[in-house]
Amino acid sequence: MASLRDLKGRIDSTKKTKQITAAMELVSASKMGKAERAAKGFVPYSEKIQEVVGSIANSSSDVTHPMLTKRKVNKTGYLIITSDKGLVGAYNSHILRDLTKTINERHSDPSEYTIIVMGSKGYDFCRRLNLPIAKSILGVADQPSYAEIQEIASETVQMYTDGEIDELIIFYNHYVSAISQVVTQKQLLPIEDIAGVGNSNSEYEYEPNEQQILDVLLPQYAESLIFGALLDAKASEHAASMTAMKSATDNASELIDDLSLQYNRARQAAITQEITEIVGGASALE
Repeated sequence: MASLRDLKGRIDSTKKTKQITAAMELVSASKMGKAERAAKGFVPYSEKIQEVVGSIANSSSDVTHPMLTKRKVNKTGYLIITSDKGLVGAYNSHILRDLTKTINERHSDPSEYTIIVMGSKGYDFCRRLNLPIAKSILGVADQPSYAEIQEIASETVQMYTDGEIDELIIFYNHYVSAISQVVTQKQLLPIEDIAGVGNSNSEYEYEPNEQQILDVLLPQYAESLIFGALLDAKASEHAASMTAMKSATDNASELIDDLSLQYNRARQAAITQEITEIVGGASALE
């Protein structure tokens, strides 16, 4: 059995750990609230640009763009969004598990795919497994701005335009609620989700012409999808961190209760032993 000093030390250290995890839970909750508002606030912009793009693309058969055309897939690009830090439960492992499963099912050779990584955890994982990494960005802020990821988003979209990849698929955690995040696999390019969106173009007059506007808007729309997914993923990350820290705090409380019970029992046993020794000594003197 552990000594009273050892038990006391474990109780004190666990209490300090509990204070840290409780503070981290509050911090994550605050970050989650801000990230959730940012993700929801971006939705109207995304929907509006989708409406305009859909209106142009669906209004005339003369308007075309490579991003709207499905082609033979010789090489796939996978964009994965992970965290830069740990202490987020299974947030990263679920994404990386689905990525690995998809690669194993669809590809027999590394030349058939490449990976664009956002987040240190995903980057380290891909490096460890020697997966081909085309581009990466590490240290993304908890509340990211578009300017921060504009370069990698633009370069990723350009990879498709230049024919380096023939499709782009994104993996990220979709934020449902504070206690629910769902791993999402979504095809970003070619764009296939604007059929039936903005069919009527009666509200718009295009200058100089529809084709030129589409050439400008489509890359911006694709980049906005990446940024929107990042905002969504950040809300999920902070929610996962909050949940993990709450679980750690609860576990620390249970451990403190168990250790306190052991300490009290050991202390009672020591007191009983001392009383027995005193009584035995007094009896020997009589």
